[in-house]
Amino acid sequence: MNLTRGSALRPLARALGEERAEPVLMFVEGAAGEGKSHLLRALAGLPGTAHTARVRWRCGVGAGPPGEDGNRQAPTLWLVDDVHRADEAELRWLRRVLGALEPGSAAAVAYRPEELPIPGLPLGGPPMTYPSRLTVLRHRLAPWGEERVHRAAAEALDGSCTPEAARRLYELTAGVPQVVVDLLAVLRERHPAFTGTAAEVEAAGVPTRLAELVLSRTHALPPEHRPVVWAAAVLGAPAPRDELIAVSGLGTAAGTGALLRALETAALAEPAEGRYGFAVPLAAPAVRASVPGPLRQDLHGRAAAFLRRGQPVPWGEVAAHHRAAGETRRWLGAVEKAAAAAAGAGRHQEAVTLLERTLATPGLPPQSRARLAPLLARSAVTGLRSDQTVEVLAQIVRDASLPPAIRGELRLDLGLMLANQMGRGPEGRQVLETAAAELCEVRPGLAARAMAALSSTFVPGNHIDADREWIARAVTLTDAGEDEVMRTAVLANQADLALSCADPGAWDLVKELSGRDTDPACARQAARGLCNAANSAVWLGFHDRAEDLLAEGLELAARSGAPYLEHTALGARLLQEWWTGRWQGLAERCEDFVAATADMPFLASDAYVVRGMLALAQGDWGEAGPWLSQRGTTRAENLPVPLAATAAGAAIRLALARQEVEAAAEQARAAWTALAGKGVWTWGPELLPWAVEAVARAGDTAAAHTMVRAFSQGIDRRDAPAARAALSWSRAVLTETEALTGQERDRLRRAAELYQEAAAAYAVMPHPYSRALTAEGAARCVLVAAADADSGPAEEDMDVDTPAPPGPVLSTPWAVAELETCARSFTELGAVWDAARVRALLRTQRPVKKGRPPGRPSHADELSPREAEVAQLAVSGLTNREIAATLHLSPRTVEQHIARAMRKTGALSRRDLAHRLATTHPPHTCAPGPEGTAATSTGPGGAGT
Repeated sequence: MNLTRGSALRPLARALGEERAEPVLMFVEGAAGEGKSHLLRALAGLPGTAHTARVRWRCGVGAGPPGEDGNRQAPTLWLVDDVHRADEAELRWLRRVLGALEPGSAAAVAYRPEELPIPGLPLGGPPMTYPSRLTVLRHRLAPWGEERVHRAAAEALDGSCTPEAARRLYELTAGVPQVVVDLLAVLRERHPAFTGTAAEVEAAGVPTRLAELVLSRTHALPPEHRPVVWAAAVLGAPAPRDELIAVSGLGTAAGTGALLRALETAALAEPAEGRYGFAVPLAAPAVRASVPGPLRQDLHGRAAAFLRRGQPVPWGEVAAHHRAAGETRRWLGAVEKAAAAAAGAGRHQEAVTLLERTLATPGLPPQSRARLAPLLARSAVTGLRSDQTVEVLAQIVRDASLPPAIRGELRLDLGLMLANQMGRGPEGRQVLETAAAELCEVRPGLAARAMAALSSTFVPGNHIDADREWIARAVTLTDAGEDEVMRTAVLANQADLALSCADPGAWDLVKELSGRDTDPACARQAARGLCNAANSAVWLGFHDRAEDLLAEGLELAARSGAPYLEHTALGARLLQEWWTGRWQGLAERCEDFVAATADMPFLASDAYVVRGMLALAQGDWGEAGPWLSQRGTTRAENLPVPLAATAAGAAIRLALARQEVEAAAEQARAAWTALAGKGVWTWGPELLPWAVEAVARAGDTAAAHTMVRAFSQGIDRRDAPAARAALSWSRAVLTETEALTGQERDRLRRAAELYQEAAAAYAVMPHPYSRALTAEGAARCVLVAAADADSGPAEEDMDVDTPAPPGPVLSTPWAVAELETCARSFTELGAVWDAARVRALLRTQRPVKKGRPPGRPSHADELSPREAEVAQLAVSGLTNREIAATLHLSPRTVEQHIARAMRKTGALSRRDLAHRLATTHPPHTCAPGPEGTAATSTGPGGAGT
């Protein structure tokens, strides 16, 4: 710590650095725990002249002042602590010493301003007359800011403290350093059990040092004055004078006197103008626990009565005070009003937390449960936390004394939460079916809502035909009624089903949802429909429309207070960014989303899959698998149907790249069975090409043909750009595989044309990554076909830069140019593995330049392009065998390249190599090298096998 940088500390250092410099006196003031003693210890290390002496003294320890007469001739640094505790003798000594400071001397005098006997006069009265030659400064210590508290928490808890927990730590401690350190010590003792949540910070309790300080200050007050401090403890937060006095039970005159005395003795403070409470909020529980039970209940009762007279009434606080006062009936009434007010204002999580805690109370009257449970269910359906709510509602719906209409309503919301927030689709579907049956006679509108929810194509289980039957029943019920909210809810599901299947008229249904925002309840249902429509548009490949729907849906969801809908839309945005090539920072955005929804991981399922696909493209295969499998948080069979198919497609590709063909084929058959069981073929574009490749390479071309044929029939006459592009890709894969395995080389040209057809479709959407993969496939087929045929001079002498006629001229020069474009595209995206694979293929087509000396080019101590390429793949996680397969090298050659890269960079390990490459060879700028290798054919679909 360089203390001389502070403007208040530089004169102190300057006074000690020169023997004839004018003396300096610095008063250091700070509340308890703000670091005065720590600062004095640091000041003791300030450099001085060779003859500078140092004297340290702590006042109030009962030993009397040191035996100094204040007339030392040598330069001296005086460090005096706790001046607020000094007795008369110590103050006289101190005034004498400070008044006689010699040139080259300095003094730092520390104290707590809130405990000075005479406020503002650290040396007592009368005011001291300072010599004219003495420079007098005042340095006021301040609490830490939130960022500094977060940094301290991260250091103390090995980075396991979340921003939410650090924020709560700052709020409870007011940033007072000693309190922060003490509370972190408590949390550190619980590490690694401490998971970094705000609730754990709150549950840590009051540190001993703080508790003793505040209790001693409270006890120092006369008994008749203590109720005002107790009132502050019961209220918790700083309060106006009138409120504090009313809760204390003291009259105006007595209460004012008690408050003044509490302020004088620092038992209370004024944290904000006109509001009085504890300087450190965490002190309140310590005082509250010390108040005898009957007195504490009276205080809470008066607090509730006072708060009820305000406008608007803070019903949540009123409920807490009624409960603490033992007033059960009033408590439950206030809870109901608080929850209704929070839900009405869109603060659903606040309502959920309050109602969960209330309904979990043993012995709650049945009529109260019947009133409060529907409020909980309605808020939880649009909120983010549902695990505890699910348990509470599951218990309540088993209560036979509940009226059927209420039980059916609760079961509806329970089913929605299970299927949506919790990711337990099959279980949620069963609950919804029961709810629909229960509600059909007593609440047909709610029955329609349950039926509409059962039509979701995203939820695994039912075939699409059953989904259509459910939505038809729901539409019939709502058409017969006049409930506009339920009509909007059913319309949202109707549009979702139609759009996900790319049915004719789907966009007209989506258009009907816009503008249904006059009623808050209708607005929430419209927001749900628009967010779901945006999600479907992303999967179908309508990215411009998806962007508009995401903007509209997110705005409406935020305005209507539906955080669950906001999060589903944010997940769709991550998928949108993946497909449209906005990869810069995408991995970090996915990881942030996962961290933000750690207590409800199913909400982040999109983020897990996108992060896994990024890892695969970047060559980080060790990370790709765990991300694609949701890191064990959600079972694959519970994922939304399109997401499960997409994750399976990426996992199949990973297995193919690792030469695990049989395992890939087994995964392909299982994933295909699940997709076919749903019957929504538009959900399969990211599965079909890889599934076809896997089963075809495993020798089951008949199954591959069946897949392609079923998919083609399933999307017939449907407006689904991504599905149509995937169909062309899959036909290309199958044609290439059959050409290679059956020695029908003439079919490679047809495979190239199909790849080109797919690439053109992906370019329009746009899907730049898929476009590059399919363009690579086209070029690969052309090169393999050319290698088997006698190339005529007309083809070989073609100018690559000559504009091609309509329809590409599939020649070797064209293929080389296309591969160069693909390599650039992969590099710009950050697809390290793909870029390396394409460059390896390009090197087989580049003849050695004329005039180059024999042997390999010398790169001295710089990495050659090939060494940089191999090193990038090595640090991304690929094994030597996997790198060799990607770059068509022998494992031994890969090993040599890595060894040379480590020697040239000075790296001690692969992990160290990653750090060194990050500054010298960024992965996105790795250029293709000139070295050539023997060509080996790559597999279809761009898997690089």
